[in-house]
Amino acid sequence: MRLSRRALLAATTAATSLSSASPASAADRHRKLRTGFERLAADGYALLDGQRVGIVTNPTGITRDARHIVDVMHADPRVNLVAVFGPEHGFRGTAQAGGSEGRYDDPATGLPVYDTYLKSGRPLADVFTASGVDTVVFDIQDVGARFYTYIWTLYDCMEAAQLAGKRFVVLDRPNPVTGRSAEGPVLHKEFATFVGRQPISQAHGMTVAELARLFNGEFLTAPVALDTVLMTGWRRADFYDAAGLPWVPPSPNMPTPDTALVYAGTCLFEGTNLSEGRGTTRPFELLGAEGIDGRWAAAANELGLPGVYFREAYFAPTFSKFQGKTVGGVQIHVHDRAAYDPVRTGIGLLVTAKRGWAGFAWRSDNWIDKLTGSPQVRTAIDAGAGVDEVVAGWREELAAFRRTRKEYLLYR
Repeated sequence: MRLSRRALLAATTAATSLSSASPASAADRHRKLRTGFERLAADGYALLDGQRVGIVTNPTGITRDARHIVDVMHADPRVNLVAVFGPEHGFRGTAQAGGSEGRYDDPATGLPVYDTYLKSGRPLADVFTASGVDTVVFDIQDVGARFYTYIWTLYDCMEAAQLAGKRFVVLDRPNPVTGRSAEGPVLHKEFATFVGRQPISQAHGMTVAELARLFNGEFLTAPVALDTVLMTGWRRADFYDAAGLPWVPPSPNMPTPDTALVYAGTCLFEGTNLSEGRGTTRPFELLGAEGIDGRWAAAANELGLPGVYFREAYFAPTFSKFQGKTVGGVQIHVHDRAAYDPVRTGIGLLVTAKRGWAGFAWRSDNWIDKLTGSPQVRTAIDAGAGVDEVVAGWREELAAFRRTRKEYLLYR
């Protein structure tokens, strides 16, 4: 069945010069990175010729000189841009976590902006139909973690575009924490939510174009007509600073590439009663709660986790957990990002917090199971397992996902 499905995909995915060109040739490795949008624009938007275009994007959809691509495309007569679709936090990024901007007309361009947040399936397909577009374009900066919702906006929009009979084009951008490897537990389908629709690993190590092809080949009930505009000059081992691109926070609590580096592990603290650093200038790098002192940092350092040190830290969040209260905990200092493993680090911090702080508790709704993709992490830590034992619990599922993932990788 898998082979015949991929044969079908080959027939339904257009082979264009932009999507089929090798992004990792010897010549490319000596030029600066060009994003999918840069390559699309350099080709005169030929891939969108004759199409009424709508774009799913947010503040990260920018050019190298920090102009928003919606503003650029709207001003270009070669593109018939007729609609914008905003994800969580909104197209212009005015909403906090769990919010969106709703339906409005963009003051800068006059374009109608439609809200996709928490819409999927037929209701989202109806939004695409009502917008009058022929082609839906996706261009959003991801951060490489399964529970970051933009990749599921991608998935939902692909599914809805297929239902509505629309073409789908993905403009690729770098995975800011590299595409070297997939790490962490794999989602179990019965725990599927908007922080994980399908069984991929917690740190997926893919770009959005690679994920789009994976979604089309493995998970969508019927594949969408998909084009991917790849980058040139990007290598899997590259961190974001190698791209030479400005960093725009993809969401309010993702202020820097350093945040993205730790996020795939420390976001797990959203599933606990500890602060994950929201309401500070270092979200996901600062963790803590009332009653914690320097013993947590000492215990975490004793684990000898690669590439990272932990510093005793005190902070007072301005919103979210412990708002206005001074709490104790740790600050994460990554000193060797090539060696650093965010998921293993997150597990190490959970294990030491559970063992060392009597007040530790999981969120009452077991949100940790949604974040990790199953009860395995929670139940293992509750049973007193150490880091190696917890990590061993997902080894076979991760190996299986890595084999599947390998078939969809587009860069070296």
